[in-house]
Amino acid sequence: MLSKTKGVIAAGHPKTAEAGRLMLELGGNAFDAAIASMFASFVVESVLTSAGGGGFLLAHTQEKEDLLFDFFCQTPQQQKPLSEIEFVPIALNFGGALQIFQIGKGAIAVPGALAGAFKVHQKLGKLPFKEIIEPAIEYANQGFILNEFNDFTYQLLEPILLSHPDSQNVYAPTGKLLSQGEISYQKDFAQTLKLIAKKGIQEFYEGEIAHQIVQDLSEGGHLTLEDFKSYQVIIRKPLKINYRGYQLLTNPPPSSGGTLIAFALKLLETIDLEQIEWGSCEHITLLSQIMQATNAARTNHYDDAIYQSSLAQEFLAESNLQFYRQQLQKNGNKWGSTTHISVMDEFGNAASVTTSNGEGSSYMIRGTGIMLNNMLGEADLNPKGFHQWQPNQRLSSMMSPSLLLKNGKPELSLGSGGSNRIRTAIFQVISNYIDFHLPLESAVNYPRIHWEDNILDLEPLNCLKVKKDLVSSKGTRINHWDRPNMFFGGVHTAKLSNTDKLEGVGDTRRSGVAIYS
Repeated sequence: MLSKTKGVIAAGHPKTAEAGRLMLELGGNAFDAAIASMFASFVVESVLTSAGGGGFLLAHTQEKEDLLFDFFCQTPQQQKPLSEIEFVPIALNFGGALQIFQIGKGAIAVPGALAGAFKVHQKLGKLPFKEIIEPAIEYANQGFILNEFNDFTYQLLEPILLSHPDSQNVYAPTGKLLSQGEISYQKDFAQTLKLIAKKGIQEFYEGEIAHQIVQDLSEGGHLTLEDFKSYQVIIRKPLKINYRGYQLLTNPPPSSGGTLIAFALKLLETIDLEQIEWGSCEHITLLSQIMQATNAARTNHYDDAIYQSSLAQEFLAESNLQFYRQQLQKNGNKWGSTTHISVMDEFGNAASVTTSNGEGSSYMIRGTGIMLNNMLGEADLNPKGFHQWQPNQRLSSMMSPSLLLKNGKPELSLGSGGSNRIRTAIFQVISNYIDFHLPLESAVNYPRIHWEDNILDLEPLNCLKVKKDLVSSKGTRINHWDRPNMFFGGVHTAKLSNTDKLEGVGDTRRSGVAIYS
């Protein structure tokens, strides 16, 4: 029997983190814990993520190997005429912002989450796969009590959850949407996990499940059996940059979020923050200007070059950065159904994994308990407009699982959900931690801002002077939120200090927790 492994898991639900802790108790490593937590999240955070979605896992191993597992969603190999697909707009209201998404069978891209879990386990796992998925099976079979955040997300996505008979059976088994304090069961999904554990991943990508999906999507969707058979997990080299004595590892192109975080940090790096007070007008203005500059750079130099092999090097080149730094000097005088898990163990293994189902397409595979994604209907994944995707390509995601290394040793594992706010949430937590030396709890949970489309969204700041005196750039509307909100992401973070002390912080915006082994 393996001896217990010390570690920490930060995640968006207690049972998500608990599944990872159980793996560490059994002697597994950070990657076993991350996979177990990921499967558990498909049950207890099922409106944020799904086996029918996709994601990324960034790994730093005790042998000092850095790997980015890309199992995000793939565009179909063929595109049907718009008149033949089901593509339905739906509006979600956060209480402070309205965001439009597209759902339906025509919004579904090839899912990669299950393939990714198998690939990570195959390469980095220690425990048997059947043990790793056991917590998720138990939660799905025995049920779990909905908490306040479950209740909030269920209500937010109610039109999607109740639009298909199979999803109604899960989310409204008595005809009324489940609410806080009630027990949710996902027995079909439990049986699906048992089947996949027994027959392997091919059951989803080539077997009866794949055939069922293709049959159901023959009217209204794009996907074919060949789309499923040809799906591959891609192992990439992480994007690496240096920032004030740390090394940041994050998600490389064709995904966008990691590169945009790196760009924003490189703009900030040349500015002396020693004399700037956190949360001051000067600080908020600086952050908003960096966000504006990053968005402008994305529009001018990034979105049209997503699939170019040299994109990251050219985008982060000094010549490109210098232009936007000069603009800063002149100025100075989404909801997203996404969840994140951070894991670190005593041996120096670190895993940062972000997964998503978009908002969900509303289509649930008959008899499986799996709702498929709506990635072709996510505006931030389709920056050139809907239906403009290239066939058989990875979609470009904002998901940015990241690691901060100090002297070659992992110190922080972090990432976030939150659609277009992912990159600004992670950027602010990194700056809070490194530039302002905030304790990890404060770095994660202090108020955030987000600038996009000439709107500056501000979480509540205690300083009345900031509210009164903050001056935005011309044309920008300031939107003051009355409380912290999941709109601004959920940066669940794990830390291994230079004295080997483990610490975890869950983002309170998304009911985050940290559990230790």
